[in-house]
Amino acid sequence: MAGIGIKLNKIFGKETITTNLLGFGYSTMVTVAPMFVIIGNILLMSYFLRFDFTGYKGRNLFAATILYIFIFSLLASSPYNAVISRYLSDVIYDETYDDILPCYYTGLFVTVVTACVMGIPFCIWERVVGKVALYYVFTGFCGYIALVLVFYSMLYLSICKDYSKISIFFFTGMLVAFLLSFLFVRAWHMEVSYGMLLALTVGFCVTAIMEMATIRRYFRRNNNSYKKVLGYFKRFWKLILINFGYTLGLYVHNFVFWNTKLRMVVADSFIMAPVYDVATCLAMFTNISATVIFIARIEMHFHERYKAYSEAVTGGRWMDVQNTKNRMFRQLSTELMNLVRLQFIISVVIFLIMLIFMPRFGFAGLVLQIYPSLAAGYFILFVMYSEIILLYYYNDLDGAVITAVSFCVVTLLGSIVCSHFSAIWYGLGVIVGSLTGFCIAYLRLRWVEKHLDEHIFCRGILFPTKFSKKPPALVYDKNQRGANGTVDEKVMSS
Repeated sequence: MAGIGIKLNKIFGKETITTNLLGFGYSTMVTVAPMFVIIGNILLMSYFLRFDFTGYKGRNLFAATILYIFIFSLLASSPYNAVISRYLSDVIYDETYDDILPCYYTGLFVTVVTACVMGIPFCIWERVVGKVALYYVFTGFCGYIALVLVFYSMLYLSICKDYSKISIFFFTGMLVAFLLSFLFVRAWHMEVSYGMLLALTVGFCVTAIMEMATIRRYFRRNNNSYKKVLGYFKRFWKLILINFGYTLGLYVHNFVFWNTKLRMVVADSFIMAPVYDVATCLAMFTNISATVIFIARIEMHFHERYKAYSEAVTGGRWMDVQNTKNRMFRQLSTELMNLVRLQFIISVVIFLIMLIFMPRFGFAGLVLQIYPSLAAGYFILFVMYSEIILLYYYNDLDGAVITAVSFCVVTLLGSIVCSHFSAIWYGLGVIVGSLTGFCIAYLRLRWVEKHLDEHIFCRGILFPTKFSKKPPALVYDKNQRGANGTVDEKVMSS
């Protein structure tokens, strides 16, 4: 999100309470606002349409469908985002903007195919085994694909620095969904849960269409260089593994507890653990501000130091390179420590608020027993992800792969072990997994600091390489005659 730094510097530069609040609000709008818009819209529709008074089966089916739509749309769309972002950054740097549409269509095809491979077998199972109505299954699948398109197209708008439009598109789509839900339920007398699902599906489609139309308006020319894009997927396969490992790690502990005594089976198809899932949602909200703080501070402070170092490398003295490198890593350490301090304060305050007020809204008992350990785990998790982003800055893909895979695997194994403990320790798997990833990423950043000169100056290619047939070992033949017909000297090499 390299485009919000200038805007944030203008806002925070006045150094007043009002501008600080405005800056935090702007950072929130361009990072996590879309998620809150969707959640807020679902809560409003549930309240005004009296969703709580509908049938138990319908409520559970709607909740399970929405949960699966969100989780698996993220799992389907996130693996390719880093590769596409890398490709777009190179294209913009080279100013070959005709390459963007081939990237968009190729990535769209790969993402949709991945989503269908994940979604279609489950929909068949839902219909055949779960006996869910075909129209309900089809609507849920359409909502799933529409949200995949929304998440995918968001990346291109972020590259174009149209963060405000992303929020506007989400707000417009959810406003359409809110109004349509009343039309479907009140005027057309649809069942409440299906009316809400159909309205959300239409809202996701509206958001996706507006995003895709904006992208086509920005980029009109297509040079059809699809092979070049596929080459990036092959070349930077580690980025796919990193994103998938991190995203899977976010939910793998939920999958573990979906198969414990907390599980609930809906329509013989959907498996979930509502108590654990609610505690996970609360823990994520407790620490979601870490994303806002990290992006704001990195764009305002660290990015300038990184830019100064890059300029010194390309045209400065050795002394300038060393000075800017030292200042850059000092700033990196400062920003990580500030992130931990600020987020710790915010998390503690939100944690206390949750403990005080959540019981009044019906979230008590087992939910609040599981919540504290998960909140601690997500606190470390978001700091760990910040370190992964910093590893991207230095192109340390190996370190990021080790971090993401270790986080996912340790979280999985830790959650399996902790599922046999008492409820208060259920989130220990997330803590151990996040802490493992955090330590690995921190050590890799220290390694990068020590070996950055080698990475920058000693990995170039002096001679171009190519793949071709091996040349013969014979260099010179004594019997070979020259142009004047004379026999040359005996020179043989092998």
